[in-house]
Amino acid sequence: MRESRSIDASVFAEARSRGLDPVIARIVAGRITSEVPLETVLAPQLQHIAPPSLLSDIHLAADRLQQAIGQDERIGVLTDYDADGLTSHAVITESLFRFGVSRQKLSHWIGHRLEDGYGISEALVDRLLDSTPLPELLISADCGSSDEAQIARLQASGIDVIVTDHHQVSDHGPPASAYAVVNPNRADCHYPDKAIAGCMVSWLVMSHVRQGLIDQQAIATDTPKLGDLLDYVALGTVADCVSLGSSETNRAIVKAGLSLIRKQQRPCWQVAISQLTRSSRDINADLLAFQLAPRLNARGRIGHSLRGYEYLVAESLAEATNAFLDLDSDNKTRRMIEKEMIEQAKPLAHRQHLHGGLVLCVVLETGHAGVQGIVASRLVEAEGRPSIVLTPGNEPAMLTGSMRSVPGVDAKALLDMANAKLPGALSRYGGHTGACGLTISKDALPSFSLKLQEIYRATYSHIGPQPRFMIDGELLPEQLSVTWIEQMEALGPFGRGFDQPVFVGVFQVVAVRPVGQEKTHLSLSLLIEGRQVRAVWFSALEPHQPAPFKSGDWIECVYSLSINTFHGQEVSLTIRHGELKQEGIMHV
Repeated sequence: MRESRSIDASVFAEARSRGLDPVIARIVAGRITSEVPLETVLAPQLQHIAPPSLLSDIHLAADRLQQAIGQDERIGVLTDYDADGLTSHAVITESLFRFGVSRQKLSHWIGHRLEDGYGISEALVDRLLDSTPLPELLISADCGSSDEAQIARLQASGIDVIVTDHHQVSDHGPPASAYAVVNPNRADCHYPDKAIAGCMVSWLVMSHVRQGLIDQQAIATDTPKLGDLLDYVALGTVADCVSLGSSETNRAIVKAGLSLIRKQQRPCWQVAISQLTRSSRDINADLLAFQLAPRLNARGRIGHSLRGYEYLVAESLAEATNAFLDLDSDNKTRRMIEKEMIEQAKPLAHRQHLHGGLVLCVVLETGHAGVQGIVASRLVEAEGRPSIVLTPGNEPAMLTGSMRSVPGVDAKALLDMANAKLPGALSRYGGHTGACGLTISKDALPSFSLKLQEIYRATYSHIGPQPRFMIDGELLPEQLSVTWIEQMEALGPFGRGFDQPVFVGVFQVVAVRPVGQEKTHLSLSLLIEGRQVRAVWFSALEPHQPAPFKSGDWIECVYSLSINTFHGQEVSLTIRHGELKQEGIMHV
């Protein structure tokens, strides 16, 4: 269930030598090794970001875009349907407008998850080639690195394709039919940070284009730089779960982007703050990852993602509000679907785990394809194993699915090895270290699943089931203070590769009551050595189930910490897991 997080002793010693509180130093030392400079965490700098010129093919891409802008060509922008793709779409289009491209010359292509599938898919290309007038240049973002066949069709129709992406590239190399492929994960790419998200690749490309246009005297030298678009990049980076630990680029981008979002200079951020929280101070990476990004992603899971793009680039508060409410409605529908699928999937996955399954592979015959990834993530949390969730595909006898992995296990590499052993078993797949999408026939699934187990056993035998919670230790009562939490939060942004701190402690319950529409959450007042704190435990109960604790009971909690701004500023615990340690009576 839980395990104390191991720490790097040399990082801990260096952090302490710089005057960091022992627990703060432990938090850092539990997330990076001595190979990562401590400054990467403590003070990430935008000026340390590697120049775009180090990206393979970026000069080709920039020259072709500059030509298209100069000759007033029609440009298509094609991006993935998730938050990384949508923010990439915003970065590219807002940059092109800044460079003088008219809205009439731009066409938008965002795939429909269920109808088109991922990336530059056959169905999406069919729609594009049926449109008039055709774009003369197409730039992709957050997809395209594995789509040679469809890029070849576009090229044959007279459309140059520039791929910008961050997903793993096929062993055969980048798509040969593309005019340019800008992807830090190309084998021949010397860009030092391989962990950047698709939206950051888009930002680097457009920054390079800006400089090229200035050098050509095609735009004014005082044309604003693209730093004000880092709010989009921050959201896409957090949403795509790329590393916030060893990547100074990602940490610097998210930190800068959060600062921009808090200024509320776009209608979309004004609406997000008014709808999701009480104060701009509450805007952090967690809120982007777990509140805003799911709403952007929800439309892509059950409908068409263009609405998410319209929300991001809305020019008025009314437009942004209307778009947000649509996304929020979709998210409520998504949560209902997700809950039903998780209830079906959990016992199936647990049974596989009990029978020695190393990679859990669950088929939900009535499942919704748009929620596969979320359900797979929940299985990883519950069972600590890489998990694949599959549902019926658009074609008979085919299944589509999403895979989520655990730390230390490369999902894309695992699928590569299995597909090499059983050529053709996967009709399509792609992704990166932590997450992949795949399509497979029902007939091929049993042998493919067995092959995955064999490969995992041979390759990752040293990695057992992952604990659900990695604990950063216990806190003293005096550390449950606004001042101490502010010190801890200064280490942010927290996210994948630099997880939010989680602590354990024993508290006495002062008061407890179920809250929420179906009374599934718990609101608690807790006591520890004379200090009283508020706490909330989301989804602690089944609907209308009584609270498992009463006033006076002692409970052991796994929890995270934040500052609640509802009543000014006060400490708030978010309980992740709780167990009754001893029944008791509260003495007043």
